[in-house]
Amino acid sequence: MTIQQLLKTAPVTTLLLISFIGLFIMQVLTGVDANNPSTEALLKWGANALPFTMGDEPWRLVSSAFLHIGLMHLLFNGFAMYFFGQIAEPMFGSAKFLALFLLAAIGGNLLNNYVTWHSILEGTGQPGLSAGASGGIMGIGAALLIAALFKISVNGMVLNLKSLIFIMGINLVYGFAVPGIDNAGHIGGAVTGLVIALAFAVAYRQRMKIALQNTPNPATYKDRYQTTYINFPASSDTDSSANNEHFNNDVGFDNNSSFHPDSAVNSHVNTHANHSHLSEQKTPTKSILIWQLLPWLVMLLISIGFVWWWQDIHDQILQVLKTIE
Repeated sequence: MTIQQLLKTAPVTTLLLISFIGLFIMQVLTGVDANNPSTEALLKWGANALPFTMGDEPWRLVSSAFLHIGLMHLLFNGFAMYFFGQIAEPMFGSAKFLALFLLAAIGGNLLNNYVTWHSILEGTGQPGLSAGASGGIMGIGAALLIAALFKISVNGMVLNLKSLIFIMGINLVYGFAVPGIDNAGHIGGAVTGLVIALAFAVAYRQRMKIALQNTPNPATYKDRYQTTYINFPASSDTDSSANNEHFNNDVGFDNNSSFHPDSAVNSHVNTHANHSHLSEQKTPTKSILIWQLLPWLVMLLISIGFVWWWQDIHDQILQVLKTIE
């Protein structure tokens, strides 16, 4: 897929990739080692670090998702984003896809800080640095797993569940097998993605169910709106003309008028049918709207939960520092 095709199919994915690469190039141009950046350089460019992130710089929860520790780290995450993004973004929509990535990245970083903080309290760990889009990408991968489980299609194609499980499994096993990998960040991102994707999937299922339930049966639709005609008694041409003239004069219509009894009945039946059809559509439309809003509501609740989580760890750190002083 070319850059032009990717930009058209998955614009947010394209912009994320450009931001990853652009930030890395800016680092290198300012003198940062492309393969082994220093701790000072990573802190300067927005890495996640417990004393800073859980102190007065919570923005690092987001900035660290765009920062990578070396060229290989960038290439690995860039390929994963390219692979997952071109499928997930058309499936979930650009806005929801971006929200999914950011929340999964934040969830991964928060879990990393939570684990680090408790290991410090237990005397088994110390503050460290973390960076990379892995948490957000794991969230996207987990969301695709749910989509495959619920058989949600994109462009008529259903995802292969076994392949996705295999890819996610390799990433998790690799994280535990190789030292220095942010396992908590991967797990936190994946769990966040699972929760959000469940809201997507449930909402999708319900919208499809409502749409199928309210699709009219052609035979029923025909019988329901069939026109009823008025049949006048048969008579000679002379009698018919006289009767029509007598009828028109009685009801006050001009003989030259284009009015016809059949058209009046048709108009009445059609108007009644239209009103009936519109009234039946109100409830399904409201129901579909509710299910469309469900993923956004879930993501809002997750965001509120993350704010509370950050505040809780922040307060614990302040209490410990006061006790030490």
